Amino acid sequence: MGVIAICPGSFDPITYGHLDIIRRGAKVFDQIHVVVLNNSAKNALFSVDERVELIKEVTKDIHNVKVASFSGLLMDYAESVKASAIIRGLRAVSDFEYEMQITSMNRVLNDKIETFFIMTNNQYSFLSSSIVKEVAKYNGKISELVPSTVEKALKIKYGNMN
Repeated sequence: MGVIAICPGSFDPITYGHLDIIRRGAKVFDQIHVVVLNNSAKNALFSVDERVELIKEVTKDIHNVKVASFSGLLMDYAESVKASAIIRGLRAVSDFEYEMQITSMNRVLNDKIETFFIMTNNQYSFLSSSIVKEVAKYNGKISELVPSTVEKALKIKYGNMN
């Protein structure tokens, strides 16, 4: 089985920044579980099932990636799949404070699971799902920000199939 890591997020939608973190994590850990968390605080464009399918499609070439969804505490999911690590991407210093709070709480819940931060490739440091959705909403160019499968799904959602 080897060392299992979880790469959690809302992935609404998955971007090249997310894929950068997943691919790099897949080189370090034996198995990566990309987990779509159902965050009730966020108003998602894509359903959880749609996000899972998009992630499966764009990671199908990474042999040690599994994709799932989960509602509840991340540490409960981690225990259920016997994960020993969580991977989180950092774009900028501004991400660190939020990530530190989450990591600290996760350590209270289960101090046997370590969190590893991976700095996003510089070319994706500005990139977020929110930015992608905003540009896509107005039919802007997003081909350098997301895989073509995701671009097509966004165009369908926003009715920009011209």
